Amino acid sequence: MSTTLLLARHGQTVWHAENRYAGVSDVALTDTGRAQAKALGRWAAAHPVDAIWTSPVSRATATADPACRALGLAPHREPDLRECDFGVMEGRTLAEFAREDPKAAEAFRADPVAHPFPGSEDPRAAAARGAAALHRIAAAHDGGRVLVVAHNTLLRLVLCGLLSVPLADYRRVLPQLRNAAVTELLMTTRSVGLISLNVPVASS
Repeated sequence: MSTTLLLARHGQTVWHAENRYAGVSDVALTDTGRAQAKALGRWAAAHPVDAIWTSPVSRATATADPACRALGLAPHREPDLRECDFGVMEGRTLAEFAREDPKAAEAFRADPVAHPFPGSEDPRAAAARGAAALHRIAAAHDGGRVLVVAHNTLLRLVLCGLLSVPLADYRRVLPQLRNAAVTELLMTTRSVGLISLNVPVASS
């Protein structure tokens, strides 16, 4: 058997609108982000799923809420779907960091896994915990369809890990997951297949 996972990044927040890093910080959705969450809810109503799992961070749970209400499902919280901790970069832009420490910023741009931000979570550990969470979710809903709402950097790292793309290339290969866009994976115990990537729900 196999499980279809529909991965969605949460809606826009104030920090993301300004291109600021939001990892462990609890940042609320903007009006645009709430509209994106509603669009995801309409998409879910038209493309029903058997379960909805989210990061425990409020911007993810708020994004999943319209879909939960549309389908009459209670969300499952998965702590390992939380965003990466960005250390000194929380609430800051990469441009601000580059002005303060240009060498460290350049090293990050060249290889964000070998040279993560000071005080941040090891990207390899984040990729491993996120992938393990998706495997657990897939196993719990064998043969079903599951919506998973999480975060931009975590999901990019996880996708690279699952699809055998070098983690160091995650920013180049996957520059951004759009807010509330859907990426479809087909997961079995032995393999992971990418069906679609970063599809805006408004076009579905």
